[in-house]
Amino acid sequence: MVFFDTMRQGLWISVIISTPILAAALISGILVGLFQALTSVQEMTLTFVPKLLAIVGVFWASIGVMTQSLTSYFADTLIPIIAGM
Repeated sequence: MVFFDTMRQGLWISVIISTPILAAALISGILVGLFQALTSVQEMTLTFVPKLLAIVGVFWASIGVMTQSLTSYFADTLIPIIAGM
């Protein structure tokens, strides 16, 4: 039972960590798609560059929270299991 709880918690941490980056990609993709539909501009780099900039910006802004979440998960959950405590 401990294995499944640990896996569930690890998957939940990964969902929490990835949500801001995926949300930024989704929102920027929708905005660029809307802009392309309104202006009839069909440039492939227009979809890639804003998404990349949004993802990098959100990643840079949330790297501290991501690191803290992973560090606390490892320290509180995985290290005691590995050490057999």
